[in-house]
Amino acid sequence: MSVPLMSCYEKLMSSRNTSPVILQVLPALNSGGVERGTLEMVAAISDAGACPLVASAGGRLEPGVRYAGGQHFTIPLEKKNPLSILKNAKALEELIRRENVSLVHARSRAPAWAARLACRRAGVPLVTTWHGVHDASFPGKKHWNAVLASGQRVIAISHYIASRIRESYRVGEDRLRTIPRGADVHMFDPDVVRGTRVQELAELWDIPDDAFVVLLPGRLTGWKGQGVLLSALQQISQEANLPQNWVCVFVGEAGRKKDYAKELVEQSRLSGIAERVRFAGHCSDMPAAFALANVVVVPSLRPEPFGRVVVEAQAMRKPVIVAAHGAAMETVRHGETGLLVPPGDIAALAEMLAAVLSADEEQIRAMGEHARASVLDSYTTEAMQNATLRVYDELLGTALGEAGEPMA
Repeated sequence: MSVPLMSCYEKLMSSRNTSPVILQVLPALNSGGVERGTLEMVAAISDAGACPLVASAGGRLEPGVRYAGGQHFTIPLEKKNPLSILKNAKALEELIRRENVSLVHARSRAPAWAARLACRRAGVPLVTTWHGVHDASFPGKKHWNAVLASGQRVIAISHYIASRIRESYRVGEDRLRTIPRGADVHMFDPDVVRGTRVQELAELWDIPDDAFVVLLPGRLTGWKGQGVLLSALQQISQEANLPQNWVCVFVGEAGRKKDYAKELVEQSRLSGIAERVRFAGHCSDMPAAFALANVVVVPSLRPEPFGRVVVEAQAMRKPVIVAAHGAAMETVRHGETGLLVPPGDIAALAEMLAAVLSADEEQIRAMGEHARASVLDSYTTEAMQNATLRVYDELLGTALGEAGEPMA
């Protein structure tokens, strides 16, 4: 079914130029939490009666901007060299003036540097979202990061990130707003995921009917902990008293190190578990992937700034095993809404996997129910959208966001 879209110009004219125009800037529109958050806010801005614009280098998710009610402008904002940033700042300034932009929301460092210059020249407010951990391990890195602390409002995607911003970049409570990411609890709802969707994935990934599915969703890169999970599963495979009908599925595209996937394949072969390991690549139906799983493992070796896949799995009432650092300490209550293990601890991860393999159905069901209830209470996409709209309202004097509890 086609949905007629009103252009930003038409919205502005129909509202007699009172409807604010919100421009989001990010490097590109391929995949990831930044991109998904951008599209979610395009939909929220449009639904609130304002005009959503996005500027980026483009990518496969670019049509999603249009489908959500916005308009995309192609600018090479992924480029980091100073000359490119200056050129991008000029392009953004021209866009801001041409489209009568009311506010710019920057979601990454290189685009934020260009947006900062453009906003100063055009006299419009800048909001920044701090999506990553962004360490400052070498000279100049802290200055590069600091642009994300320069907005009139600075959004942290978890309390963990907010704490780092306060301590390292001295952002005060007058500007800092903590807005956790969220799961789309209508999409990630086990009661609406049809069995045919799950069966299609099971056949695609060659999953036996009676298999216990261990799922690790995440880009294939070393710090996501795929190697740790394989080592833990090797230990599990040597335990005679444990069920051995498990299959492990890695869902995610290859990272920058293209040989890493080959290293994981070789590790599984040397461990004697290759026949029970699947490398699924990109999956376009993650609700069905979570529905297929018996347990979802997120053993990241570095702290996750939020970890959206954790709350999406919890929304699907799945038990999660998560490395105990970063924002996982907020989204997982050990023994209630999931299980926590020390980062990189293979033996502890194997122990937790064994516990889930051996748990009775009532224990798993109860943990899943508590997990979904926690997401519904604190980590929904709708809550994130409304809280972000209220940040825009603070700077524009508008009423885009729904009334609700004050933000943390």
